Amino acid sequence: MAGAVEVDKAVATEGEGKTCCAQEVKGPGYASPLDAMKGPREALIYVTCVYNGTHEKGKPDYLATVDVDPNSPTYLQIIHRLPAPYVGDELHHSGWNACSSCHGDPSTDRRYLILPSLLSGRIYVIDTATDPKAPALHRVVEPEDIVRETGLAYPHTSHCLASGDILVSCLGDKDGNAAGSGFLLLDSDFNIKGRWEKPGHSPLFGYDYWYQPRHNTMISTSWGAPSAFSKGFNLDHVANGLYGRHLHVYNWSDGELKQTLDLGDTGLLPLEIRFLHDPSKDTGFVGCALTSNMVRFFKTTDGSWSHEVVISVEPLKVKNWILPEMPGLITDFLISLDDRYLYFVNWLHGDIRQYNIEDPRKPVLTGQVWAGGLIQKGSDIVYIAEDGAEAQFDVPEVKGNRLRGGPQMIQLSLDGKRLYATNSLFSVWDKQFYPEIVQKGAHMIQIDVDTEKGGLKLNPNFFVDFGLEPDGPSLAHEMRYPGGDCTSDIWI
Repeated sequence: MAGAVEVDKAVATEGEGKTCCAQEVKGPGYASPLDAMKGPREALIYVTCVYNGTHEKGKPDYLATVDVDPNSPTYLQIIHRLPAPYVGDELHHSGWNACSSCHGDPSTDRRYLILPSLLSGRIYVIDTATDPKAPALHRVVEPEDIVRETGLAYPHTSHCLASGDILVSCLGDKDGNAAGSGFLLLDSDFNIKGRWEKPGHSPLFGYDYWYQPRHNTMISTSWGAPSAFSKGFNLDHVANGLYGRHLHVYNWSDGELKQTLDLGDTGLLPLEIRFLHDPSKDTGFVGCALTSNMVRFFKTTDGSWSHEVVISVEPLKVKNWILPEMPGLITDFLISLDDRYLYFVNWLHGDIRQYNIEDPRKPVLTGQVWAGGLIQKGSDIVYIAEDGAEAQFDVPEVKGNRLRGGPQMIQLSLDGKRLYATNSLFSVWDKQFYPEIVQKGAHMIQIDVDTEKGGLKLNPNFFVDFGLEPDGPSLAHEMRYPGGDCTSDIWI
């Protein structure tokens, strides 16, 4: 199995005073999550932007560089666009060649942004170090090579490893079958090493993952079969077993699938997953989109892993929609670097929530803000309140702009005081649920965060409109800071 030895070597060192060494010799990132909170304020944000599946046919997806420095003359402007060399990629998530997991290695450098293309299967390597304001294409890992050497396709989540390798989750084979999912291992020069997991230990479905070497564990989640989700959401596909409800627990040292957790009907479509940032902690969360539950996973006294639902977003009874009830649809979440707050979005309902998770077993709602959604005032859709009255949510305009779609991807400033949100999920699903953002483009907004008492407030002066792009309206998805953030960096 390619990479097992390198990962195993990393585990052997990662558990033995790695953070101590990191204090003395500095590689990329920060020695600890709390050190990261003292890092510089974000000035640039890289955003994956999609033309695939929109009205702008024949145009490539691109990486946008957004200026978010309030003291800059180009504040709130898209100052650079790096187009992909091909059409039809569906740029989606991104990661780094090196992050805080490599902080103890001064020979490494956070230089390259890894951009997997969900539909085409290409993986772009982007140089962000030469000119952070104008990233440039460094290399392309071609899908034909990935399929030939590993059988994998539909790449999604990318994380760097302390060994220098890069691990990419893949959601299926080239024909879109979930049975072909697994994990692609690239070396530090972006050459294909093979699959990370042991032969015969592939997950049932693929999507996101997070690793924690101190507990010799990696846990991955389950979206669905690419042959199903790439055509739009069909509820029958859930009943037919084409979407997931499992967590896959691996030995980090050797890629052995040691446990599969069935989340049942309360855990349909488990998407994003995060351990707590403190590497000594053996607990984390996963957002289950369709059932709109936040599930906590944790290690038990016998060394196995278990789970429990700790937050439930109740579906709303609605009129004038495709179903009589509307789920919130938790599509993204993150955890502040001090492990104090958890934030998630309800893409369909339209709210962003903040929970205090100082007791991870009992999250407490501390903030909520409405930032779009299908049931905002002016929509044809209404929800039925407990007293039987029809109602809609009041969503304020931002700089004279009505908020289109629903909040989808989020990113938090290192100090935890600013939360950014975009509103595109996946082009074919955008077209299905929010055709307006396909027609008029996505946007980025900012929410001010009260980190002392808790609370969220929409910033009335922050609006980046991807509907005004020179090549036509585009769909903005994931956001990254050049120096790393709470969803890219893992501490070991």
